[in-house]
Amino acid sequence: MTTNETVAPDPARAILNLIRPYEPAKAIEEVKREYGLTRVIKLASNENPLGPSPKAVEAIIPMMSQLHRYPDPSGYTLKGKLADRVGLSREWIVLGNGSTEIVEQVSLAFLNPGDEAITGKEMFFKYPISIRFMSAEPVLVPLVEHKLRLDDVLERVTPRTKVVFIANPNNPTGTMIPREELDDFMARIPPEIVVVLDEAYHEFLPADQDPDFLRYVREGRNVIILRTFSKIYGLAGLRVGYGIAPPHMIASLNQVREVFNTNSIAQHAAAAAMDDGGFIKKTLENNEIGKKYLAAGLEKLGIPPVPTCTNFFFLPLPVDCRTLFEQLLRRGVIVRPMARYDLDKAIRVTVGLPEENEEFLKAIAGVL
Repeated sequence: MTTNETVAPDPARAILNLIRPYEPAKAIEEVKREYGLTRVIKLASNENPLGPSPKAVEAIIPMMSQLHRYPDPSGYTLKGKLADRVGLSREWIVLGNGSTEIVEQVSLAFLNPGDEAITGKEMFFKYPISIRFMSAEPVLVPLVEHKLRLDDVLERVTPRTKVVFIANPNNPTGTMIPREELDDFMARIPPEIVVVLDEAYHEFLPADQDPDFLRYVREGRNVIILRTFSKIYGLAGLRVGYGIAPPHMIASLNQVREVFNTNSIAQHAAAAAMDDGGFIKKTLENNEIGKKYLAAGLEKLGIPPVPTCTNFFFLPLPVDCRTLFEQLLRRGVIVRPMARYDLDKAIRVTVGLPEENEEFLKAIAGVL
């Protein structure tokens, strides 16, 4: 008996052929299994090496008995604390399943097929992916000396430009666009264009380097600021971020937002973490000590990192990043190769605990 097999036509949208899926960093347990290791350190995802905020962990415990209830779709408590922190009201805040979800909300709310959105070529992977989801065109501006030149962005503005995505500080290079350059940019960008300033690493900035882009939000400009609880607060596993924008823009984002996009545990943990000043102080102290230690050690190895304003280093290499990445894995160290950004000779490494930083330097010295 024979069977006539018919192959159904592929129902996927053609635009998906242009999208390179996100490749997450290898998990610790995966590397242990694959290489037969008992100890592995992960310095690939810019997570907080101190763990989560203790106050956040404490706040989660009472929520365990309420898991049968849907979360508050308005995020009333968390949005209230955030609004108080930035001196605005709840109508100026949107919550996201991580700030990456709000990037998608922006594209859903403000981009039509055929529109253009501008971002840096070596900037956060999610921007061009979300732009293409809408069959819009990402205009990728190459960075110069690891930093986005805003004049280059302005030169690429056309009548089709609807959105500009800027990561500041930038991921993956760790560089910062100064306030005066951002002010000049805002004076020249057409007011109808949506400017998204992704400040995922904002809390790591010294006070004198804060660009205070909230000024433009308060003026009612078409500006959206993105921030997250994944980094300094140590809540990457709970996926909670937020956006700050004028109410008319928040209303548009809420129209495309999943109704229960931030879960109950995430909302309560994030609200509690905001009050954990001691944990924030320890995180910043560990980060500053680690940055100095790693920078000095890498200089001695002849591979000076790019100066950073974040909790990670962008590290140009004399060798192919894939080869180095593989050899570091065999030594139980996970870093982030930059091949996705067409940077074949660079990695990104997170500042870890003192002993993790030491292990990384020993491992990379052994490879090189």
